[in-house]
Amino acid sequence: MRVFTAKPRPVDVMLPMLNVTTHSFTDCQALAVAFAERVAERLREGIGERGSALLAVSGGSTPRHFFERLSRESLDWSKVLITLVDERWVPESDERSNAGMLKATLLQHAASAATFISLYADAPTPEAGLPTVRARMAALSLPFDAVVLGMGNDGHTASFFPGGDRLPEALDVNNPVRVLPMRAAGAGEPRITFTLSALLDTRALYLHIEGEAKQQLLADARLGLGEAVNYPVRAVLDQQRVPVAVYWCP
Repeated sequence: MRVFTAKPRPVDVMLPMLNVTTHSFTDCQALAVAFAERVAERLREGIGERGSALLAVSGGSTPRHFFERLSRESLDWSKVLITLVDERWVPESDERSNAGMLKATLLQHAASAATFISLYADAPTPEAGLPTVRARMAALSLPFDAVVLGMGNDGHTASFFPGGDRLPEALDVNNPVRVLPMRAAGAGEPRITFTLSALLDTRALYLHIEGEAKQQLLADARLGLGEAVNYPVRAVLDQQRVPVAVYWCP
């Protein structure tokens, strides 16, 4: 795998799965620049073709630099709808809230004009809040213009956790349901997540990972080696509905 030492321009390397392409960068800042430009281009295309654009992103610490860079991209953000691919069932005021992090990083600068659609509702459990969230998400006009996934050290993506109580439903590419609650030992709080079938209803699908450990984890998942054969992220890599573009840096 080649690594760039100058201009933050990606190199495309085809992985064994023909549906997956990887773009490698020297560091997180170089990745953030190129990735933000690519996603912004997708949003501009959506606005130009349909009058609006729809973006779904992941939370966690990995996308912070990318969000901060994307927030400064020049486009008509007032015509962009943004949601999360999944959320912890905590209010935005909680330090663990993905929505709170998103508002502090992405929904700033030029992107402050975008509209955010939350996966959280004021209810004690995701099951109790599910009717509200489902109605909210049903109002979104899919397909997404771009979906940005991350990946945890246990091979989860979105809230598709190993051992999740509704994992088979969530990974069923023929499931017409858009959002589901999810509980798993490795998830911490109860979660709510878009299903894989909904996330695949997109014009562009990205997987953003950083670090050598996650690169190896992804390689193991791709090849189904050892424990990786059961990593939920394999469902994203195996599907043939939408090409997956992996953005990675050390």
